[in-house]
Parts: sequence; structure tokens; C-alpha cells
Amino acid sequence: MSTDGTNARKIDRGEPEGGCPVSRGSDGVWTIRGYAAARTALRSTDTVQAGLGVETVEKMPAKIRRPVLYRDGPEHREHRRQTAKYFTPRRVDESYRELMERVADAQLDKLRGAGQAQLSDLSFNLAIDVACAVIGLTESRPGLQHRLERFFPEEFGEPGFTSLNGLYWIWRQATNWAGIYFGDVRPAVRARREQRRDDLISHLLDEGCSSAEILGECITFAAAGMVTTREFVNLAAWHLFTDEPLLDRYRAADEPERLAILHELLRLEPVVGHLRRRTTAPVELPAENDETVTVPTGEVIDIQVSATNADPSAMGDQPLAVCPARPLNDASAPGLSFGDGAHKCPGANIAIMETDVFLKKLFAVPGVHMKKEPRVSFNDAIGGYELRDMVVAIPNP
Repeated sequence: MSTDGTNARKIDRGEPEGGCPVSRGSDGVWTIRGYAAARTALRSTDTVQAGLGVETVEKMPAKIRRPVLYRDGPEHREHRRQTAKYFTPRRVDESYRELMERVADAQLDKLRGAGQAQLSDLSFNLAIDVACAVIGLTESRPGLQHRLERFFPEEFGEPGFTSLNGLYWIWRQATNWAGIYFGDVRPAVRARREQRRDDLISHLLDEGCSSAEILGECITFAAAGMVTTREFVNLAAWHLFTDEPLLDRYRAADEPERLAILHELLRLEPVVGHLRRRTTAPVELPAENDETVTVPTGEVIDIQVSATNADPSAMGDQPLAVCPARPLNDASAPGLSFGDGAHKCPGANIAIMETDVFLKKLFAVPGVHMKKEPRVSFNDAIGGYELRDMVVAIPNP
């Protein structure tokens, strides 16, 4: 249990806790804060992806296949079925655990060598190397981390043709796309055209995808598999550094209990705070007092994940406390941090395992401590928090 027993959250999103499970704002957007309503909306076959830049993707030429994040219906379900083999718990354990161990050791060697390090750098390198192995970006030129940092900056500008600032962001994003294509995607595609491998890019080539389409998928997985995992590693470490009983429990636990602790921290502090859907038919959602609310066709639904994950009707008593393996009243999983339904994050098993592999090793380093707490900011493009400048250190030899 958390030290104060009530609210253990470190991230202040500036959003109200609790409130009406389903409500419609003055802007016409339906806000969902109730767990049952959110899960129903995410699982409904009458909702499709919204937000996360889908409006821009919809303007692409029809002949270009959309990345899987932006597809819905039978085509999306078939793609997920065919690629599910890359993300099963068994596949993650057998194919990626050794890689995670090796990369984690390499990153912690940097900490041992320098005596201190920014955790966001170590965790980003971890997330990049693991995601690249799954995707197939293994022939990249030096500088992938820098290219990704530029592609996902802390603050995004608004591209446009009516101002110098807008033109700058058009130029910058075009340059960023080109940098990742020529530096990472094209070399990987060339290698797999010559010889297929057991990775996502090889699968996309077998499906007849062009290099441009593969680029889109790689960028999508970069955001999902690298950027968000980086933030969660930092968030979980922050909690453990500042909660001694929880850290003692984590250090002494076997893997299932450690994973339960991480799932609970992610429930409490979801990296992506909002999931958006658009209705394609009327959708009936559970509301208060066993009543229902019907969202009409063509409406936008904004699921406030931080609120749904703290819904006491699903999460039980003290939903803002840290209580691993808490009894769940109406939840089949600890929260909706990985989403649910057709667009549930396929890399959930990878993200949790690599976080655990890294943190287990980090907290086994003698004398490791947090020298500086992270600076919290928010990335509106993905609706998530960013933790930077967190310094971890070890005693001088």
C-alpha cells in the first residue's frame, strides 16, 4: 500500500478525479471517466480510431495503406491476427528476454562508468534496441536516438503555409520523415528484400507493402514501443526510489509479483492519458445507477484513462493508492493503460517485461539512488507525460 494510503500519484494532469461516468461537453465531445463505459466504447465494433493524428492520415492518397493504428474493421482484425505471434508472452520470453538482459546490462555499464546518468537516456536506448529487434530496424545508421528525439520533440509546432513558423514545421517534419526513412527503414527493407527474417518488416514485405507504407508502420511502432516505454521506465523508477517499502518488496519479489507491481503503477499513472474514438453507429454506454447513455453516430468519445483507472466501482477501495494485485470488482485487467478492444496495445507484454528486466538490474546496483527528481511535462500529440532530467547515481568507488 502507498505511504499515505490515499493518493500516490506523482503526475498531476490537471484533470478532475471522479465525476460523471459519461458526459457531453459544450464542444460536443463525449468524456468518459467510468471504467465500464470506457471498456464498452473501446470494445464496440461501432467505434473507430480518432485522435493520434488520424485526421492527417485520412488525407493520404487512398492507394497508400494506412498504418495498423489507423485502420479498423476486418482488415485491421486480420492484420492483428497475423502479427499477434510477435507479441505473445511465450514469444517475448523466448525471443527477446536475452536481448533485454544484454541491452539493460550495456546501459547500466554506462551508469557504473560515469557514476551517474540521466535515466531517460538509459531507458530510451533500452526501448529503442528492443523495439528495433521486434520491428526489424537492425541495419540503422548511427544516430537513431537523435532522429527519434527530433521526430517526437517535447513541444510540437503547428505545420502550415501561412506563417514562417508553420513553414518551419512543415520543413522539419518532412526532414524528420526523410531522416528515419533513409537512415533506418530503407537499409532494413533492402536487407529483407534479399533475405526475409522473422520480424515485422519481413511480414509487411510479404504482404506487398511499399517502403513508404513500411515507414508509416515503423513510425507508429516507434511511438508505441519506444516513446511510451521510455516514460514508464522513468515513472516506475521514480515511484520505487521514493517508496522504500515498495522498493523492498520489489527487490525481494519473484517475477510474477514484480510484474504485478509494475501493472499497478501503470494503472495508477497511465502514460497515455486519453484515448479517442468516433462512433459509426449509436453506441449504448453504461452510466450511473444501472442507467445507460446512447452516444449518437458520428460523435467523438474522449476516454480519460487516468479517471477510468481510478474508478472505485472497478478498482475497489483506495483506487489512488499503490496496491499490487488489488482485488478488482469489475475489471478483467488492471486498468486500461494499454487500451482495450481491437486497438489494445499489442506490445504490452514486451513493455512490461523490458521494464522489469531493466529495473531489476538497476535496483541491484549497490548504492544506486535518485540524485535528482524528474521534470514533468506533457506531450499533447500523444496525450502523455514526459519525464526528463531524472539523474540516478552510485557512490564513488
